[in-house]
Amino acid sequence: MRFRDGRALSVGVVAAIATLVVIFYYPVGSVLASAVSVGGRLTLSPVVSVLADPFYTGAAHTLVTAPTTVPSGVVTWLRAGMPPVRLGLFGFTAYQAFLSTVASVVVGLPGAYLLARFEFPGRRFVRSVTMLPFVLPSIMVAVGFLAMFGRTGLFNDALALAGLGPVEVTFTLELVVLAHAFYNAPLVTRLVTAAWESVDSRRVETARTLGASPRRAFVDVTVPQLLPALLTASVLTFVFTFMSFPIVLALGGLQLATVEVWVFASVQNLELTEAATLAAIETALSLGLLYVYLRYEAAQIRPRGDGGGPTRTPLFVGRRSVLSPRRLALFAYGLVALVLFVGPLASLLVESVTTPDGQFTLEYYGFLLSRQASAASGTVRPLPAIRNSLLFGAGALALALPTGVLVSVVATRDSRWSRVAEALLTAPLAVSGIVVGLGMLRSLVFGTSLFGQRIVLTGPLAVVAVHAVAAYPFVSRNVTPALGGIDDRLVDAARALGADRTRALVDVELPLVAPALVAGAAFAFAISIGEFDSTVLLAEGVDSATMPVALERYIANRSLGPNLGPATAMGTVLLAVTTVSFVLIDRVGGRWER
Repeated sequence: MRFRDGRALSVGVVAAIATLVVIFYYPVGSVLASAVSVGGRLTLSPVVSVLADPFYTGAAHTLVTAPTTVPSGVVTWLRAGMPPVRLGLFGFTAYQAFLSTVASVVVGLPGAYLLARFEFPGRRFVRSVTMLPFVLPSIMVAVGFLAMFGRTGLFNDALALAGLGPVEVTFTLELVVLAHAFYNAPLVTRLVTAAWESVDSRRVETARTLGASPRRAFVDVTVPQLLPALLTASVLTFVFTFMSFPIVLALGGLQLATVEVWVFASVQNLELTEAATLAAIETALSLGLLYVYLRYEAAQIRPRGDGGGPTRTPLFVGRRSVLSPRRLALFAYGLVALVLFVGPLASLLVESVTTPDGQFTLEYYGFLLSRQASAASGTVRPLPAIRNSLLFGAGALALALPTGVLVSVVATRDSRWSRVAEALLTAPLAVSGIVVGLGMLRSLVFGTSLFGQRIVLTGPLAVVAVHAVAAYPFVSRNVTPALGGIDDRLVDAARALGADRTRALVDVELPLVAPALVAGAAFAFAISIGEFDSTVLLAEGVDSATMPVALERYIANRSLGPNLGPATAMGTVLLAVTTVSFVLIDRVGGRWER
């Protein structure tokens, strides 16, 4: 029986890894290989060519073209008072990621303080919605920011009521950074809140007993325990914004292009070698950053005290305390956070039913219906886009659910080989969708030979495969903690009654973790519905376009008019479908909750 148990798990792991080899490792490997080979010969010339080009690396290109002049060049630059230097594509990508990280920390850290230290009505709900950005399609949020901060958006409408002139912030770096903060500030809040709640209160009390002031105790005791979580959130935010694509594409365009946007533009221009080289360098940089993060996280693991976290105090405890400077600052922060996180979604809805002069209208939804009836070539029709999104989401879920469960089973097994298999199965988290989509184009979409067999994945199949790769980690993230928390005695009892390991998993463990499994399925389906990075490369024309792809084409098509009406209408439809799908899966699975 032990042999059969081990064989069942091994067969599952091998099958999952084999599938990832075909739809992930091989396509991504083809991209990386093209950066170090020309005509079948190993060479670094494509990489050197990119690194030596000032357009890509800015002033840093001298590190490749003239390394001996770098010391004197630095001295000259310092003597000149450190004037601005050309950043290049990679430098600008890192610069906007740094600014986005700073903005995310500035916005997210007060939220962590509020959730960890104060009790108030709706606190649990506020903490729960910090997961919302991981579900919302980024291209839809980008349209929401355009609707809010555009010349005819709600922000300028509010300024007009105050007698102030319009402010033009569209297609600026500031708007890109603000949108990145929308997505990543909740990540900072969530990680730091968890760390703050686990601070050993006895150590703080000991410091106070020894004469430390509240501020000194906070700096000397609390901050060192928060710093690992804050640095973790900062590194993850930097990696996410370094690889950001839909937000930069919609809010910045080519004038604020990052590496991801330029890779996409290169693919559109059929410059596949250049795109592959840029993607390979970007992937190497992101993997390096993730490696540093993992090493740092491992070094920070230490036993925590069991003295309990800090006691939360009521936020509303009388008029005098409410008017205290600290609470007034928190109220002001709450208003800013409300504008930042609710404003874009509210603007999306409002702008979809109002004209530029503020009159109610349904003409934008009528426009979508007219596009549905249009037979013109190149027309993106809404209903097929909705149908494609739902079908692709269902197919991706059918693949992502068993794969995510398998990763969770492997992650909860105490074995050296389990750790290796887990690392192989979670590798897709470190690679952007653009790189995976480009790899699919270069290999499986155009056809390739593997193990003597000709393999071709058409557009819809390729999209479903890539969506499944992007979605299954969200299943495992939900299932792994629940699976690891099951009492081992329940499984042992099932085994003692004659159940093998697979039967115990299906009959005992999975029913116990069904709520987490349903939550993971809801996240996976919503992630597939909103996936844009790889889909925009793999969708074959208008017939296989999804809702996010249709939305981007409505933004890009200036012939639709000077306003964002059609785009906001399509974005509202995308928001509705995403929300309904997420809630429906969650509700259907509610019968499993104990």
